[in-house]
Amino acid sequence: MKFAFIIDPIHLLDPTHDTSVALMEAAQLLGHEVWITQSHQLSIVNDRAWAILERVHLTPVQLVAGRWVTAKPWYTLGDRALQPLEAMDAVFMRTDPPVDVPYLYTTYILDYIDPAKTLVVNHPAGLRSANEKVYALQFTEAIPETIVTQEKSIIREFVERRGAAILKPLGGKAGEGILYLEAGDRNFNSLIEVSTERGRMPIMVQAYLPEAKDGDKRIILLDGQPIGALNRLPTGDEFRANMAVGGRVVETEITDREYEICHQLAPKLLADGLYFVGIDVIGGYLTEVNVTSPTGVREIDRLDGKSLGKQVIEWASERRLNPIG
Repeated sequence: MKFAFIIDPIHLLDPTHDTSVALMEAAQLLGHEVWITQSHQLSIVNDRAWAILERVHLTPVQLVAGRWVTAKPWYTLGDRALQPLEAMDAVFMRTDPPVDVPYLYTTYILDYIDPAKTLVVNHPAGLRSANEKVYALQFTEAIPETIVTQEKSIIREFVERRGAAILKPLGGKAGEGILYLEAGDRNFNSLIEVSTERGRMPIMVQAYLPEAKDGDKRIILLDGQPIGALNRLPTGDEFRANMAVGGRVVETEITDREYEICHQLAPKLLADGLYFVGIDVIGGYLTEVNVTSPTGVREIDRLDGKSLGKQVIEWASERRLNPIG
């Protein structure tokens, strides 16, 4: 089979960390062709989606003394050609946020792939509808108390009533721009002005969960089912546990409550074509639903001795051969 991955520039990826590389390696190890492209290399011609695709060969990472070790160079590029994306058996949209106008335009181009010929993960309409912060709000039984607003007075009332809150930009990633705010903070006005761009941008305001000190759990879901998890612990004086800001990852298990949350999400995720998803859970509460380029596979594989990339590619191969509907 042929697998295409829409990624950020490959030379900027970290093969010891990036899930996109884990997926590409798995496809190659399973005998499939691996091709890469970028969002700006996509087009619509004659009512079909096309891309400038490059064949890539990867040197898989190796686990040495509990750490992933990579070769240098870890990839080589081969043939490059303009091809219809329908020539691929599966296309993985793996461009990192922000979900800005160019990102949205990319999803419009992906709409012109015939789903009877090619599996697209995740579905472009699902990517458009699922803001990674706001999407969680529809699962009211799973989330902590949360509001979305740009109105300073509403934020003030929420923070004063809760005592503390977390402010999140709706388009952020990897912990960027997340702030901890306590009632009575003398910087309150300034923090709100910065976060909302002086009242022009709504933000998420979420009740602070003291259990955050015990970790922020990432659970990977495939086709609505949890297949692995890791716990991210904040380090030093940092309240955020994201790996991108130095969070330490440790082995963990999925609790009954977390299985229940996954069960709540599954029907909606599948209805929206969101097949490969990473959810974040703190203290038994869902905080985010990551659908653009969920990460964590490398860390789970290292901690648990799994091969989640292989599971994903095998699922995609089976789904392509036996499509639903």
